[in-house]
Amino acid sequence: MQDIKIPELAESITDGTIAEWLVKEGDKVEKGDPLIELETDKVNIEVNSEFAGVITEILTPEGEDVTVGDIVAKLDENGEAGATSSSEQKQEETSAKEEAPATKEETKASETEQTEETNANGVIASPAARKRARELNIDLSTIAPVDPLGRVRPEDVERAAQQQIEAADKAKKQADAAPKQEKTEFSKPVERVKMTRRRQTIAKNLVNVQQEAAMLTTFNEIDMSAIMKLRAERKDKFLEKNGVKLGFMSFFTKAVVGALKEFPLLNAEIQGNELVLKKFYDIGIAVSTEEGLVVPVVRDADRLDFAGVEREIMNLGTKARENKLALSDLQGGTFSITNGGIFGSMLSTPILNAPQVGILGMHNIVKRAVVMPDDTIEVRPMMYLALSYDHRIVDGKEAVQFLVRIKQMLEDPYDLLLEG
Repeated sequence: MQDIKIPELAESITDGTIAEWLVKEGDKVEKGDPLIELETDKVNIEVNSEFAGVITEILTPEGEDVTVGDIVAKLDENGEAGATSSSEQKQEETSAKEEAPATKEETKASETEQTEETNANGVIASPAARKRARELNIDLSTIAPVDPLGRVRPEDVERAAQQQIEAADKAKKQADAAPKQEKTEFSKPVERVKMTRRRQTIAKNLVNVQQEAAMLTTFNEIDMSAIMKLRAERKDKFLEKNGVKLGFMSFFTKAVVGALKEFPLLNAEIQGNELVLKKFYDIGIAVSTEEGLVVPVVRDADRLDFAGVEREIMNLGTKARENKLALSDLQGGTFSITNGGIFGSMLSTPILNAPQVGILGMHNIVKRAVVMPDDTIEVRPMMYLALSYDHRIVDGKEAVQFLVRIKQMLEDPYDLLLEG
């Protein structure tokens, strides 16, 4: 019989929630077959079998939290598919034992135990076990003895006491980790839904950022006329040549990279008492999924042309929506872009994606009356931009100039497209 354990998952991930069992008791599996879909803080991971055999018992149901090393199931390497599961076998053995007539020796032993070791609750226990239970304040009726005849021994009491201590420690850790918020009872109908692990992590991280970073936001607006004209002129040839559409995100990504090169502190992070100035440009692009917002990373965006950026964003977005992102897709970004405009947002203050110190927020494009340089008024497609930044590293002057530089590049996108 082999134990199915939660394996080492990935760096910084030590626990998760069993989202779905991909097998059931009695199923035959081969080595490497997927057993569990495990929901972690960042992505869902499949846990594969390290053995070939039959799943005889599932110990941890769906929805339960588990940590690395936890035993979640039993596997019989010599079992046959469809065999009776351990839980069913135990019930059958118990029923058979209850129905089978007792032997003379069993009857005699039972009578002796009942006479000498049975307490008021009908629990059979040795004097030493009863004494130890009193010392540890353990209820004998709550102990599951190992003895096949059901006698509680001192070691059973010790084990029950240790389990109570471990359960109390686990409950305390969970209580400490949970937000201190009392449940409110309502006189009208409500529905309580447990937050997914990912949503809990998002909530925790966002609160931590606001508590730890000196976050400020500066705003500007851009005239999208030139970009929209350029896209209209080149979208068909671009699609024919590259097999991908020319969208807005490639313009914004390339503009961000250009501005980061001029203002490197926006591409840094704090580690202890040091600033880490990154000489590479891995740009996180926020993607909304049913489970919440994730930020997969476009690697080396400075080395990609417009088609390469669009292709990478499309691939990452598809993986995110199909829940197929790997941890490597989410780690190590240096700056992030989020687009609330696709949902109709006019203006917002995006929250930093720690440990990054800058995030650019895009919004919807709205036609507005604009005063032109010659004092005439024209209707132009305008977008508000928001830059949230960590004031511990970035001064207001740098943040404003960074956003102005992005505005300048986006309002004159022909050079940006040519330079790539």
